[in-house]
Amino acid sequence: MDCYKYWFTIRLYVKLKNLNKEKKRHLIVIGHPDKKSFCWNGIYRTMIRQMRKHKQNYRTIDLYRDSFSRPRTELVEKYQDWVSWSTHIYFISPVWWFRLTPRMEVFFDEVFTPGWAYKFVNVTKLYAYPKPFLKDKRVRTYITHGAPSFPVRTLYLNSVKLRLVLGVFTFVFGWKLSRWLKTKQFWSVPFVSRKKRTKYLRIVKEDIRKDLGL
Repeated sequence: MDCYKYWFTIRLYVKLKNLNKEKKRHLIVIGHPDKKSFCWNGIYRTMIRQMRKHKQNYRTIDLYRDSFSRPRTELVEKYQDWVSWSTHIYFISPVWWFRLTPRMEVFFDEVFTPGWAYKFVNVTKLYAYPKPFLKDKRVRTYITHGAPSFPVRTLYLNSVKLRLVLGVFTFVFGWKLSRWLKTKQFWSVPFVSRKKRTKYLRIVKEDIRKDLGL
């Protein structure tokens, strides 16, 4: 009898685990034009290898493979549909001129629009706060820098991450400490050793495995 209970418990656990995997829908938004870059050939490939290995349901928005010619109405609607479809969203981008890449910024501007991703709620006539509509999404972000950590975090007040988390993610996904912690920055990418890059990719792999419940 005890053996039967044990067997039944194991079967139930496996079924629930598989059901949980099926419910996860991953959307990867990659914002680098060069397939030889660390963003594309390193971070993105590490992610999709894990997705394929564990038979995950995922889609990719490759911003520099899609046509950005105007009008972009159909493309934006497709992106919004895919965001709605997803349970987990991953953003990958280098930093150019202390911002993310132009197409990633356009993605934020044209996909996360007022009325669809958030709305302003008036507190007084002069003040309103953003109410996010995508609070249920789990978000991770990987940002690569050519610069070292110290000057960006001190002299420039960590402005790239600060603007992204507080100025974009808080509006559309809502504020959580995890929004900050899951926005990770990899430093001096063109100049660090292969060993350091491998360490960066190990972080990505471990993050994905956590998201998959492994």
